[in-house]
Amino acid sequence: QVQLVESGGGSVQAGGSLRLSCATSGYTYSSYCMGWFRQAPGKEREGVAGYYTSGGATYYADSVKGRFTISQDNAKNTLYLQMNSLKPEDTAMYYCAADPRSLRGTWDQAHKYNYWGRGTQVTVSS
Repeated sequence: QVQLVESGGGSVQAGGSLRLSCATSGYTYSSYCMGWFRQAPGKEREGVAGYYTSGGATYYADSVKGRFTISQDNAKNTLYLQMNSLKPEDTAMYYCAADPRSLRGTWDQAHKYNYWGRGTQVTVSS
């Protein structure tokens, strides 16, 4: 059973930084597509960043390119999302997701992922 547990959310002022962590366990496949998603009240869940454990390719939504960085520490079985230059529009619940299939080209489609964490709240004030 794959388990994902997010942490690191909080409240910051615009321009600040946060680093989200996603502790992973129970993997039975050799590679996964990992993703960070966010959902603001009244809005659909959107893909923020994607990472392929096989090869390390990364992908970002246009809205966060240059500000957010997705990475993985294999020794700690943890996926990270470093968020810099935060904006009020980044306020949302952030979720970590994983799927053992190759989701190339569709990493940002939430319905493709089989495994999800419970989320961590990020609030950015102006």
